Amino acid sequence: MSGTHGTEEPPGTVLQRTPRPVRDARAAGGEADRNRRFWSARRVPAGLLALLALLVAGAFLYDIAAVRAGRSAMSWRRELARNLAERPLDDIWVLVGAGVAAALGLWLLLLALTPGLRSLLPMRRTHPDVRAGLHRAAAATVLRDRAMEVAGVQSARVRMRRTRAHVRAGSHFRGLDEVRADLDTVLDDAARGLGLARPPTLSVRVRRPGRKG
Repeated sequence: MSGTHGTEEPPGTVLQRTPRPVRDARAAGGEADRNRRFWSARRVPAGLLALLALLVAGAFLYDIAAVRAGRSAMSWRRELARNLAERPLDDIWVLVGAGVAAALGLWLLLLALTPGLRSLLPMRRTHPDVRAGLHRAAAATVLRDRAMEVAGVQSARVRMRRTRAHVRAGSHFRGLDEVRADLDTVLDDAARGLGLARPPTLSVRVRRPGRKG
């Protein structure tokens, strides 16, 4: 299929634009710093940890109270105390237990120090007391719909990341360079229209669909 310049791209031809950030003066400087990511409450990990701590502490407190009341200690606590006293530090089960405890501790530290909610993109603040966010899937849908409005685009796929949007479009007519130029303009405008605190860097790739037969 020929473009307006009389050129013809064979099936499988690909044109790719070097990724570049969308220019938006309102999202520059300190404004982007004030619109930080949302922090997850992480209720499920916190609830599971609290429940586990409650069960373990309750079992130990019950056994200690029973011993203070004149009863003998439970067999599991006596066996645990004996193993802790007799097993060497290089025992395989001691090493496995230490590894599991260390992995659990690192996981909890990671949860405590990272925001979470990676699928929610922070938007620009228009009021100091109001915060808004946009899901990645919704942002990708908007960019895909705008890409499909460009003449010559037969299909479009958008993968939205926290700071980058990968757009892959298939064009069945017009020159690929013309389609890509129109996509650049339309998607730049669409990315600014999302209202994100940090507009994503766009990576646009246009190809000619392969022919069968």
